[in-house]
Amino acid sequence: MNRHGKVLAIVTNYGVEQDELLVPVRHLRENGIQVDIAAPERGEIRTLVGDKDPGETVRPTLTLDEVDATGYDLLLIPGGTINADTLRLRQPAVDTVVAFTTSGRPVAAICHGPWLLAEAGVAYGKRLTSYPSLRTDLANAGATWMDEPLVTDDTNDWRLVTSRNPGDLDEFLRGIDAALQARAEAVSPH
Repeated sequence: MNRHGKVLAIVTNYGVEQDELLVPVRHLRENGIQVDIAAPERGEIRTLVGDKDPGETVRPTLTLDEVDATGYDLLLIPGGTINADTLRLRQPAVDTVVAFTTSGRPVAAICHGPWLLAEAGVAYGKRLTSYPSLRTDLANAGATWMDEPLVTDDTNDWRLVTSRNPGDLDEFLRGIDAALQARAEAVSPH
């Protein structure tokens, strides 16, 4: 895997599914990728396990209002029902998704995270997966929903990497690694 790059994770300060944030962040950092975590407020991010049990707390690197999406190679959208439902009401989060997709940069979303894709109007024409309860919302947004551990789609000139739940994290990490590698190859001089 390419040992360079920057990833932006966007979450709320309460309700993100612990492993859907921390497992990818730790994996990327261990592989030399710089990861910033943006949340609405500078205070701690309180994660949850299974949408109900308290998980680890994390400090955001910056706020959603401070995000300049141009410097990042991939956008990570973890799930958690509360996190995803709250995040899609935050205009800076929606704007960040649009900034990545219109510039052709990859987005990786897991579990309830794809709700934000529907809100941003970028799910149309994409093959994807998510937590099963989002199937109808994503179909109504013009996406083709699939029940698979990893779905990668390059339609509309940007790569979308999606997985269903924390049980799919190994596949999700492989999809993120592949998207970052493809991005590195696309932007590096040969």
